[in-house]
Amino acid sequence: MSIQTDVEQPAAGDKTQGTGTSMFSKDGAVGKMFNADGAIGGTAQKVGGPFDKEGAVGQHFNADGKIGGMVQENLANKKA
Repeated sequence: MSIQTDVEQPAAGDKTQGTGTSMFSKDGAVGKMFNADGAIGGTAQKVGGPFDKEGAVGQHFNADGKIGGMVQENLANKKA
């Protein structure tokens, strides 16, 4: 068995498959869990009160909020 060595391999950490959406994007694998209908965001909606998407805490986790916005700006929109 021989190993083909003339094929260029992607650098470690480079995205090699998927839709091109960062996992931290509001539509990515991690980010969508924080949406109101996602696993984490949905639980916060059920708890309600300050954790509701419009509550004192929850409002900061949407894509335009302080925490969600920072993630969108610094992690989700990064181009490799």
